[in-house]
Amino acid sequence: MNEQLRQQIIQRLERDYLFRAPRNSGQWMTHGKCPSCGQTELYISHAKPWVARCGRMNKCGAELHIRDVYADLFEDWSARFPKVPENPNATADAYLREMRGFDLEKIAGWYTQDSYYNPELQLGSTTVRFELPGIGYWERIIDKPWRFGKRKATFRGDYGGTWWQPPSLSLLGHTELWIVEGIFDAIALLHAGQPAVSTLSCNNYPELALSALAEQCADNNVPRPKLIWAYDGDQAGKGFTRKFSARARDAGWVCGAAQPRAGGAKKRDWNDLWIADALGEDERQDYLYLGSLLIAPTPAAKSALMYSRNGWQSFSFDHDNRMYWFKLDLERYGKSRDTLRDDYPDMPEQELIERALAESQTVTEICNCMPEPLYYMRNEITDESWYYFRLRFPHDGMAVKGTFTAGQLAAPAEFKKRILHLAAGAIWTGNATQLDKLLSRWVEGIRVVQTIDYSGYSLEHRAYVYNDVAVVDGKVVPQNDEDFFEAGKLAIKSLQKSLRLHINHDLKKYSPQDWWPRLHTCYGARGTLMLATFVASMVAEQVRERFESLPFVELVGEPGAGKSTLIEFLWKLFGREQYEGFDPMKGTTVGFMRSMAQVSNLPVVLIESDREDDSDGTRGRPKTQFDWDSLKSLYNGGSLRTSGVKSAGNDTYEPQFRASLIISQNAPVAASPAIMERIIHIWLDKSNQTESGREAALELSRMSARDVSGFLLKTAMAEASILQLMESRLRGYERAIAQAGSRNLRIQKNHAQLMVMVDALEGLLPITSQQIDEAKSALVDMALAREQSLRRDHPMVELFWEVYDYLDGGDDADCDAMLNHSRDTGLIAINLNHFAQLAAERKQVIPSLTDLKRILPTSKRHKLIDKNRAVNSAIHARHNVNIGVHGRKLPSTVKCWVFEGSQK
Repeated sequence: MNEQLRQQIIQRLERDYLFRAPRNSGQWMTHGKCPSCGQTELYISHAKPWVARCGRMNKCGAELHIRDVYADLFEDWSARFPKVPENPNATADAYLREMRGFDLEKIAGWYTQDSYYNPELQLGSTTVRFELPGIGYWERIIDKPWRFGKRKATFRGDYGGTWWQPPSLSLLGHTELWIVEGIFDAIALLHAGQPAVSTLSCNNYPELALSALAEQCADNNVPRPKLIWAYDGDQAGKGFTRKFSARARDAGWVCGAAQPRAGGAKKRDWNDLWIADALGEDERQDYLYLGSLLIAPTPAAKSALMYSRNGWQSFSFDHDNRMYWFKLDLERYGKSRDTLRDDYPDMPEQELIERALAESQTVTEICNCMPEPLYYMRNEITDESWYYFRLRFPHDGMAVKGTFTAGQLAAPAEFKKRILHLAAGAIWTGNATQLDKLLSRWVEGIRVVQTIDYSGYSLEHRAYVYNDVAVVDGKVVPQNDEDFFEAGKLAIKSLQKSLRLHINHDLKKYSPQDWWPRLHTCYGARGTLMLATFVASMVAEQVRERFESLPFVELVGEPGAGKSTLIEFLWKLFGREQYEGFDPMKGTTVGFMRSMAQVSNLPVVLIESDREDDSDGTRGRPKTQFDWDSLKSLYNGGSLRTSGVKSAGNDTYEPQFRASLIISQNAPVAASPAIMERIIHIWLDKSNQTESGREAALELSRMSARDVSGFLLKTAMAEASILQLMESRLRGYERAIAQAGSRNLRIQKNHAQLMVMVDALEGLLPITSQQIDEAKSALVDMALAREQSLRRDHPMVELFWEVYDYLDGGDDADCDAMLNHSRDTGLIAINLNHFAQLAAERKQVIPSLTDLKRILPTSKRHKLIDKNRAVNSAIHARHNVNIGVHGRKLPSTVKCWVFEGSQK
């Protein structure tokens, strides 16, 4: 191992796992903290730190492969080990030595260093190339191969029916020849002293190569080697191992099989085992045993192999994706064995044992499918947990995956019902003892997958997690075959099922040139700002963590201005079809809060919450109206609600608001100044609607989420650069807005944050500098307009004081006050019922008293002092003086809303 690389690995191991350095010239670093069991039992070679193992072999036995744990050290080989004139293979040498653990002297001349370039992605990489004589070549991409998606290697030539043979290997005179998938697997086995060839893929039957080998053996009068089919331990590898071993056996070859023993949740190939020092003679015998189980022709044959190796009297096993139970009648077995020995004294001992077993064993089917435990997951908040299983069926039927609770696994009746519910026709016929035996095997050392109960970004795990794709550290991570996401040490999945995003993972098919010009044609700078708002939602959690808050955005406009069309298209960029938002007035409070909590770093769009025909609210008002002030804490990512957890203690659950808030409606939000300051107001009208804009809008509506949802992944991958822009430019934009005339710090911060997001579009779209400047200029104007509007009263409050001025003085300015009950000229005391009565008499249209009581506390013209003060009424006093002896007196005190300010 390269000394510089070794030192980097050792430093990280000491930092991350608290390893102790060797003492007294020892060979092992010890006392590392095991991430699986938490005990300080990890140890690793100091000279060759390839694999760390937990010393608690019976209770844990975890293995950490350094290539996986510190993947960043094994990615950019060209930068770490550049080729030099005296060694044009320097990068390839380092890769094979450090990444693959090979002795370069043994493989000298087998390979060359070359390169690969993908014109679609405009990405290139150094490769390690192996010649396929007479065919072409195979080469492995070695520099950050994850950038090329599923492509890890490239082929040139048709290798069907052939194999790659190590140049130094002669195939004659060997008792066994292992046939593996990859070239690196064959080299690893050769290092371990086992002759091997590579078919380059598991679905390539080497018919031509086998025929040639048979001819060589015949020509040289040497016996054919036994073929050991040693493909990988995944489903494809196992399937072709069974298929090709049977085919070769029919062609006259003696066949066996070998299977790598699984190492936890991660699949291991022969190269991995070589690095882990697990390809010795004893280990290979274990792999051959696993292979013999794989290709056993019948359940009885498989059970006999297992009994011969382990001596168990009863055990469960699977064959052809069915579960069986083996039980041995010891008394019958002893009698049968004695009888056979008497009748056939010359019979070999192994054959005698097999025949005695066949006569005394019982093999019973206990399940007509094969339940396969995948992992355990738990919701810490609700104290719920599940075991995730895959059910496989005979004859390669479609597998089914689902969850089992602890209660469903512990009771045969519940297990039978659950398995029948998950898969049509799946039946469990075993008993409680058999299920207990299986359960102990299933749950021992099972992998734990972390969960989140929402869709989107997890601040704790620093990962974007969606339905079938995730983004971690700027890399797209597809969902694996077990329905979770795996990136380095992180294993995570979302429990959220109600929200489905249709995200196209193939970024080669994503082209912003197809939609961005049309979007800008339709909506101009306002469309740019709404797009920037959606980008801001993608870093909502990170922005609140670093800068404390993220603004709300309000999209308002007259009917037909295109608000719904715009938001529906922006949702398509995030993989959501035919969706605009939800109306909080149409659901229950609990339903509303759950909708707010089910996403993170995604927008929450509230639509038509305030249904009013006019800005003054005088017509068409609903009986109830949404309380915007209840959302004030969400500006800083506060909790949505508090609910009790079902337990004997005092535990509560307080889901946090992790999304961004967008409000879309015809009427502007009417709320307290504290809420209004938190909202960026974007207005849409019909003034810029043109025929070209109409055509562009139709084209946008025809696009599907699958066409444009690559924008979501591109934005998630740009997380680091967006946050860097926020760090470097936010303060400058705040100063620019202040210099333009703004004095409100919160308004400055909100609009400056969105200006940064406009800048971030430059790395995501073919946006021009002019378009960026237009949007940022519009934001400065919006900030000033917002601050000016906060100095004015709400339209309903302005209407109230206009009507008051008209009613209180009447047509004659010298007449007595008709509405102000206060005797103090510095106060205005109004009884709202009296106000409504007088307005009706004078045919003045006013908002409902319910709305007035809600909005009057925001009055700026006359500040509210008290909502319910008993006032000695000057109006009633005048009335009582003038009515004479027989008139009805009015009460001397009246409950009034009292405001500052003198009577006009």
